[in-house]
Parts: sequence; structure tokens; C-alpha cells
Amino acid sequence: MSWLIKSSIGRKFVQSVSGLFMILFLLFHMSMNLVLIFSYDAYNFIANELLGANWWAVAATGVLALGFIIHILYGIVLTLQNRKARGKDRYASASETKTTWSSQNMFVLGLFIALFLILHFCQMWYQMQFKELFGIEGFRHDSAQLVAEIFSSLWVVIVYELAFLALWFHLTHGFWSALHTAGLNNTVWMKRIKVIGNAFSAIICLGFAIVPLAVYLGYSNLLG
Repeated sequence: MSWLIKSSIGRKFVQSVSGLFMILFLLFHMSMNLVLIFSYDAYNFIANELLGANWWAVAATGVLALGFIIHILYGIVLTLQNRKARGKDRYASASETKTTWSSQNMFVLGLFIALFLILHFCQMWYQMQFKELFGIEGFRHDSAQLVAEIFSSLWVVIVYELAFLALWFHLTHGFWSALHTAGLNNTVWMKRIKVIGNAFSAIICLGFAIVPLAVYLGYSNLLG
């Protein structure tokens, strides 16, 4: 199994698998967030009762954290490797006829998303799960109201929307690239996968983007 760490192909495979794992999590997280628009109680039930300090939620959080760390670390390693080997064409592949902006800036987009996640964790996860898990005073059991308070600030909404835009660019390249690396590199299917990937990325990012705007503009059930 050492080839997963030492070889270029192995690193790309790990990066792809961890990326696909993150995409599945994003789909779940986006679906959960949309519940907040329609029901205060339903969101609190999901966030606090199902995903609070329960052992399965804590275990899932650990797995997700590991996946993020692996994806970020391997992304850094591959970026440095590609820059050394290819220069400006570090994300080009044999299947691409034209290098896209997102493919050229995957590292920058990923870095911006990683910095955003620090803010997101401090505002949401730390207040909801971390404090409950370690018995820290100030734990917020009213998760939906916490979200409403956070998204009452325009600057926060703007930062989140920019992060979702960066995520869209990151996913539009990352989705098909991950599947390509995993072995789905047939010329005919790759065109279809790119279309599916763009649509899937748009659905996820629009789902995320709707929530801060709905809460800030007062269209959420929380503020009714």
C-alpha cells in the first residue's frame, strides 16, 4: 500500500477518493441546511438530537476531519509536484483540450475554502457540538436560532456566498477530475460526466447559497 503515499498515481488516487467522500458529505450538509428554511424545530432536531454529542455523530466528525486533512495535505503535495513538473500547466491532463480557470486555480480555491471552514467551524460547530461534547459553558441547544443570529449580519452572508462561489469553481473541476483519476476516463463518458458534474456542483452550491440569503432577507421560518 506504500504506492498510495510514494507514487504520483497513488497520491492522485487518494486525493480523488477523499474528494468524492467530501462531495457526498456536502450533499448531506446542503440537504440538512435547507430544512432550516422550512422548520425551526426540524432543524434543531437534526442538529442537536441526531448530530449533537452522540457517539455516532462524534465518530462521523472524526472521519470527516481526517478526510479533510488528507484532502488538503495531498492537495498541497500534488500542487507542489505539478508546479515543479509542469509549471503553469500543473492541472492539465491528456483528456483536456483547454485548461479551465478553475483547473488552474484549484489550490487557491481550496485554500480560500479551507480558511472559510475555520470561520464556519468557530461560528457553528464549536458552538453546537464541541461545547456540548466537552461540557463548556455557553453551549447552544437552539442551533436554528444561532444560525439566524449569525446570518443577520450582512458581512457574514457575503463571506459565505463568496465561499460557496469558490466551492462551485472547485467542484466543477474536482468532480470530473476525481472520477477521471478513479478510472472513468472514457472519452465519451468523460463529456457526460463533466455535464453531470457541473449540474451536481450547481445544485449543491445553490442549495448552500439559498440559506444565508433566505435567513438574512427574512424568508426563513425562523424569522417569521
